[in-house]
Amino acid sequence: MKLSEFILNDIKPLNSKSKISDMQQLFNQLTLTHIPIKDDNNTYLGCFSETDAHCFDSNKQLDEYKYAIEDFYVRNTTLLLDVLEAFSINSANIMPVLSENNTYLGYYELNDIINLFGDSPFFAEPGGVLVVEKGINDYSFSEISQIVESNDGKLLGAFLSKMNSDLVQITIKIGNIGLNDIIQTFRRYSYNIISNHEEDSYVANLKERSDYLNRYLNI
Repeated sequence: MKLSEFILNDIKPLNSKSKISDMQQLFNQLTLTHIPIKDDNNTYLGCFSETDAHCFDSNKQLDEYKYAIEDFYVRNTTLLLDVLEAFSINSANIMPVLSENNTYLGYYELNDIINLFGDSPFFAEPGGVLVVEKGINDYSFSEISQIVESNDGKLLGAFLSKMNSDLVQITIKIGNIGLNDIIQTFRRYSYNIISNHEEDSYVANLKERSDYLNRYLNI
């Protein structure tokens, strides 16, 4: 299914000549963070946020507050991850969609896009999740893929889940297979294992040795 099939049109952009009270009333009826705005030529201008709308004089027109318009949108050809990023950057649950020639087509709703992303194999397919950490200049996705596949694992997806100036953490989804051999191989390649796994024999051995040492010291 194409992402563009999720474009909605049940809420039309307000005209910039509309009163602020019209926008405030619309926000009171809806659970949207933003409302799209157009001019007399049906050209998309941007969005007003709910937070700003309730601070404006209800008797004035929208175009008297042009300075507060937030200019964000995606194209009908924008990829799923880029659409999600646009939602996040703009702290919005509605995302206007424009064509390549800047025609307003409608909008995406955040819940629809999240549900669509949730249907991807990364989330839908059974498997184990592994979080590893390494120096920011030392890791590579080709190496990560090689480690997983050399242990007969199926790499379903990977992304950077945390990053600073020195270290990076990578979250990996691996097809339904025992993780212990994969975990030990990551350690041999100097990756730190951040996530906890019951089948991790390395951690189990450390615990066993620690228990033995404690019993010895308590004799």
